Amino acid sequence: MLSRDVISTGSLILRPPGAGDVEAITAACGDPVIARFLPLLPSPYEASDARACLARAEDRWREGGAEFAITENGRWIGSVGVLPPDRWGTAEIGYLVAPWARGRNVAGEAVRAVCDWAFDQGVRRLELHSELENVASLRVAYKAGFHEEGRRREAKRLRDGRHADFVLFGRLAGDTVGDTGPYLPPFEGGQLSDGVVRLSPMTVADAADYLRMLNEPTVAAYSMAPAGTLEDAERRCRHTGYWWVSGQRIELAIREAVSGAFAGHIQLTQVAPVLGQAMVGYSLLAAYRGKGLMTRAVRLLVDWAFANTVLHRIVAGTNVDNAASQAVLERTGFLMEGVHREMLPRPDGKRTDDMLWARVRPS
Repeated sequence: MLSRDVISTGSLILRPPGAGDVEAITAACGDPVIARFLPLLPSPYEASDARACLARAEDRWREGGAEFAITENGRWIGSVGVLPPDRWGTAEIGYLVAPWARGRNVAGEAVRAVCDWAFDQGVRRLELHSELENVASLRVAYKAGFHEEGRRREAKRLRDGRHADFVLFGRLAGDTVGDTGPYLPPFEGGQLSDGVVRLSPMTVADAADYLRMLNEPTVAAYSMAPAGTLEDAERRCRHTGYWWVSGQRIELAIREAVSGAFAGHIQLTQVAPVLGQAMVGYSLLAAYRGKGLMTRAVRLLVDWAFANTVLHRIVAGTNVDNAASQAVLERTGFLMEGVHREMLPRPDGKRTDDMLWARVRPS
């Protein structure tokens, strides 16, 4: 049984919710972002639904769990709930933040405080389940000291009938919570641009163009795997936010800066923190070649990486026959360091050499 307490974080007060919160809860739960990631909420969301939510909160307290209103200057701006711990001392935590309070680390601060409180109450382990596409929620989990422990494939059904993957996080009572930022921080403003090209995160809307690019013969000739289906491309695009916030890789669409048209794809992958190294890879639709767009894209991304991350080396590999890709790397400051003999498989079953390139952090 968790004690019915009030928690202060300094800027926030967490308390059991009450009747005075109905109006704010109703307004927040009518938000399309909250509705998107909480598919079981009624839609449209009415005041009667908020009152039913308060009744369920009281039930949770009686059953041994907890439900806190996150308040700022006395106003409800979100909630954090903890399910009753099981016989092994494990409980699940969940949260939401009103649209008018986002972007200020409200959820991260509140969740971290409730975790510390729960551990003081004797909870041994806390679990958190976040939909793979809910990047804001993923950021909260990492900031609050949770460790990613796995992925639950197609765990829940969304409003549109599609089943979504969920990321499983866990935090133990003895875990040390650091204050380090993400290994791969987000772009300031959400994109990079030099006025000619623009790099922005891949979205599901890019899937068809991305697949069309992979199927072009001049791209497929140097690809390591078949292009796959549109569903495969959409799945890859849905993973891009998760890969980025978890520090695994960055997947970007290359666009014309003015029109926004999809011109190609560039990635920062094979991120190895212990080495301070990552690999850049790229492909361009044939219609956009010969205009210097890829040179601009590679320069933008690599310059950003050295300015905003602790990466020391950016490497690249090119098929020994891919003169165009080698020229891009030479123009963007990469040096050829060696050759991996017969590393790359070819469609005819034979193998070809891979040229290794690298650019190191400027001294």
